[in-house]
Amino acid sequence: MTKEGRKVLVTGGAGFIGSHLVDALMSKGDKVVVLDNLNSGKLNNLDKWHSNARFKFQKGDTLNQDDVKNAINGCTVVFHLAANPDVRVGNVDTKVDYEQNVMATYNVLEAMRKSTSCKNIIFTSSSTVYGEAKVTPTPEDYGPLKPISLYGASKLACESLISGYAHMFGIKSVICRLANIIGSRSSHGVIYDFVKKLQVNPEKLGIFGDGTQSKSYLYIDDCIDACLIAAEKTREAVEIYNIGSEDRVDVSTIAKIVTKEMGLGEVEIYRAGGSDNGRGWKGDVKEMLLDISKLKKLGWKPKYGSVEAVRLALRDLLSELEKGR
Repeated sequence: MTKEGRKVLVTGGAGFIGSHLVDALMSKGDKVVVLDNLNSGKLNNLDKWHSNARFKFQKGDTLNQDDVKNAINGCTVVFHLAANPDVRVGNVDTKVDYEQNVMATYNVLEAMRKSTSCKNIIFTSSSTVYGEAKVTPTPEDYGPLKPISLYGASKLACESLISGYAHMFGIKSVICRLANIIGSRSSHGVIYDFVKKLQVNPEKLGIFGDGTQSKSYLYIDDCIDACLIAAEKTREAVEIYNIGSEDRVDVSTIAKIVTKEMGLGEVEIYRAGGSDNGRGWKGDVKEMLLDISKLKKLGWKPKYGSVEAVRLALRDLLSELEKGR
């Protein structure tokens, strides 16, 4: 799907994961078109490519069918990353996940159906589609899938749409179920939240939930490598891959890592709210670890475990804040 020199569309390509993917695709010689409305993405994430003849940025929205049609013109592959990036938003606005995830994916698939050149899609789904899985590490064929958040439900709906379009209209698809991806250019998540709170008050740190929430964290470089290998090696009409680390880390440990890396000494860590059973918020999956053996058989393996990924991502963030990004 990602043979060198092909023209590739990256929706959400100015965002955290999307911009790193653009870096990788451009570095390997592809022609890249980015479609992004810049609501959460940043144009300066793509600064190194704006003057490159192989790169094109189109400000537009995946909710606008004309924008998608124009962006996909001449492309052979779509990496569809445009989506609501924050699981918690669904607690406040129930339309966000439906519109930005489900409707946006429908528009992309419709544009692909009508396209004569673009019949390959790589979609970034989420571990949240599993809900509270009773099997850990959780394999791709685990079921039934019962997401507990609107975000997870919307990602699962997108997967179903992709599968339907793949079988009815000859579209080859790769679905990447991502763990918690962290690293440079990220502007939300537990590490970002902790750093921002400690900048306001370096003596106290409030955490949501009871601190025992334990999940897999994967560094951005590992994530991009995994997505590209999945895209390159897949031959089936629909293929699903878990992408995450082989271990997990809890929120309390992350809090301690953050305070230590920031050189703050003793910090009072206290519970500042949360939901039932120690969750950080309603819809928060408290424990998550993915079985990544399927992708490992294709030759991929994460370079970093969860704790090391947290440290690397934290150092990235502190460096960016120091530079004023």
